[in-house]
Amino acid sequence: MSYYHTKFLINLYRKMLEIRLLEESLVDPIIKGDIKTPCHLYSGQEAIAVGVCSALNKNDLIFGNHRSHGHYLAKGGDLSQLVAEIYCKETGCCKGRGGSMHVVSPEVGMLGAAPIVAGTISIALGAALAFKMKKEKRVVVSFFGDGATGEGVLYESLNFAALKKLPIIFACENNYYSTHMPINECRSNNDIYKIGISFGIPSYRIDGNDVLKVYEISRKAIKICREGNGPVFIQFDTYRLRGHVGPDDNIQGKRGDIRPKEEKEYWAKKDPIIKMENFLIRKKILDKKMKEKILLEVNRLVNKAHSFAINSPKPDKKEVTKYVFKKQEA
Repeated sequence: MSYYHTKFLINLYRKMLEIRLLEESLVDPIIKGDIKTPCHLYSGQEAIAVGVCSALNKNDLIFGNHRSHGHYLAKGGDLSQLVAEIYCKETGCCKGRGGSMHVVSPEVGMLGAAPIVAGTISIALGAALAFKMKKEKRVVVSFFGDGATGEGVLYESLNFAALKKLPIIFACENNYYSTHMPINECRSNNDIYKIGISFGIPSYRIDGNDVLKVYEISRKAIKICREGNGPVFIQFDTYRLRGHVGPDDNIQGKRGDIRPKEEKEYWAKKDPIIKMENFLIRKKILDKKMKEKILLEVNRLVNKAHSFAINSPKPDKKEVTKYVFKKQEA
């Protein structure tokens, strides 16, 4: 891993930190009720979005899910527009009409997210089919959680993608919980990547909290797809540090987390940002002064984004259908 440029390694760390600080900055506004839209925080899973998207080209496409703030930012989406969307303001990336679970940035290749479990997998499949038909050397990544493996559309999409050798990467972010249900209670086999093998698809399982491992397997998968030998299935094992939705799991109106304390402590030690930070320190790329400088800079960006969002106007109620329908050309 020593062959990576210092700037590249620092950028990986910085982008993960940006996502984490943004997500954690949403906690108080959510609790206070200033943010109304349900927010599924990406804290703890940053290495996956950053590692995958750092290996993609700008014109490659990604599709997300209900937990897609990190995907949006990792692909190059505007931080201020994201926060404004979370506050449901007119200056948001979806003009305040989408909220936290509908974020999009076509200009950088983030073609959208949706809260329906597995809801964007078939759309990503269609985009990959279009690339294949147009003979374009572009790749699509479909991000979904382990809960999506219980939906039939995933299996239909895997079969079609394998049949047509489509340039699509099925990126399963396995955080071991489907809403509040542990994976052992809803799957008989935790080796999710074997789903892909059954369709004859190159499939891998890696540590999703190691951004460099994520980047390396993503480069390999992208190469396979660009050469016309896709699709690829990757299982990224990770863990969300916050609750399913909001800061905690908030069961029956009580604040708290249903997950075992020991389990949370175990995964806290595998925090992807701390892991990358320790790597950079060992390689003498990051020191205390640089760490504090990056932290200060990113905090300023996050605070600036909140100020922009708070001071932005709300959508006009009279324009509720604006942007919904395409304008007819004269």
